[in-house]
Formats: sequence, structure tokens, C-alpha cells
Amino acid sequence: MNRAELFSQIQKKSSFLCVGLDPDLAKIPSHLKSEVDPIYSFCKQIIEETADFAVAYKPNIAFFEALGPKGWETLQKVLECMPKDVFSIADAKRGDIGNTSKLYAKAFFESMEFDSITVAPYMGKDSVTPFLEFENKWVILLALTSNIGSQDFQLIEAVDGKPLFKSVLEKSQDWGTPDNLMYVVGATRGELIGEVRKSAPDHFFLVPGVGAQGGSLSEVAKYGMNSTCGLLVNSSRGIIYASSEKDFAKVARQEAQKLQNEMKELMAKYLK
Repeated sequence: MNRAELFSQIQKKSSFLCVGLDPDLAKIPSHLKSEVDPIYSFCKQIIEETADFAVAYKPNIAFFEALGPKGWETLQKVLECMPKDVFSIADAKRGDIGNTSKLYAKAFFESMEFDSITVAPYMGKDSVTPFLEFENKWVILLALTSNIGSQDFQLIEAVDGKPLFKSVLEKSQDWGTPDNLMYVVGATRGELIGEVRKSAPDHFFLVPGVGAQGGSLSEVAKYGMNSTCGLLVNSSRGIIYASSEKDFAKVARQEAQKLQNEMKELMAKYLK
């Protein structure tokens, strides 16, 4: 999916919602656990009920990898049941030397046909650029995350007194463009989202941390939205685990619609 197609979906649905698929066998409704593939059934029903409001889905690859070979089969089935007009994100956080990155890129972009993948930038250019060689595919680079340990490195002074995350933002823009490079920016960072937007005015941000993690959607839009929206705001637990009963998918739909309604208002306010 290219940038124009992504923005078209955002406009069509009046939404910049990404639904994170973190299917934990210990947390999914108990009535699903007797099924042949309970994780697939769980994800499929979530997707079917939220597709009217979501422009992207983000399977967390670890939840599938943990299931061994069957987990990879389930992941492929989940990918195939997503609507073709939504943006698919492999939340894999890969980051290794060039030859290995080429194979990771081939796995997720060619074999599985994801639209994008999350990538860690610590090893530098040659670990990132192999992912950028695929047409209409995206790298979503970790820039400013919301976990406690992010302060260990991301905020420390690096070059010319700038925090490390700013150096990552500036340097990585030499590798890709707003048409194939996004950034992960945590929602709980508040005004720091504005600082990231100053450094990357035209790029899309994938923003986790809204909802269960305490991030404010209105703050994210205030500081992060640009002329083409520029945001994919992820909600995982707040949607997929809103209910543990047989109505889990219906309740997930209700939670997704609540976010979409708020997003519609924010787009009307900030997207001119």
C-alpha cells in the first residue's frame, strides 16, 4: 500500500485507528479454547467486527512465534483474513546486519506480503535499508517509545546536545522518504510528540500507548497530526480484551467505534 492509498483509507473511514492483535491464549475468551485454532478464531472475529473503523492491523509477531510452527501458520491465516484495503503491520521489531535483514524483509514482504514491518535502528543504516528496497512497502522505525526503559538510551544526550532519538530521526531520513519510512512514537510522551513532528514533518507515525497505557488521543492529534493526518494510532488491549465473554467481538467493535468517533472529530479540527 502506498502513501496515497493509505491516506485515502483514512479519509474514507474518518479514522486513523490501528488495531493491535496481541492474542494471548491465557487471555482470550475461554469458549474459544476448544477450537482447532483458537488464536485464529479470536483474531478473525476481532477483524470482522472492527474492519469498518480500522485502517490498519498490527499483529504482534511474538504472540504467534511463541506457538511454534503452528503459530506461523496461524499468522498467515490471520493476514489473509484482513480486508485488502487495510494497512498490515508486522510488529516484529527486527534489526540485524544487512544479509540477515534482507532475509527478514523477504520473509515478511514477499513470503507473507505484509505492507510494513517495525525495525530497530540500533545497528544503523545497513540493517535498515534492505527493508526499504521493496516497492510500496514500509519500514516503521523505532524512534521514541513509551516503555520505562526507553529513558536508558533514547533521551540521553548524543550529538550536539541532542537526545539520541532526534539523531535517529535526522539520520534515518537520509535512508528513506515519507513514502516508505514511518516512525514509532509513544502516545504517553505528550509534548515530545511535537518535537518528533518538528524533526519529521511529513512522515507517518505509528503511535502505541493510547487507552490501556494511558496515552491521550487528543494530545497525540494536537501535537502529531499533519496535512495528510500522518498518524496511525494503535489500540490493542483496550479493544481486543474489552470483554472476555462470548460477546468479545461485539464489544471490541463498540470500543473501536468509540475511538473512530473521537478520531473523526479530531480530523475535522486539525486536518485542513
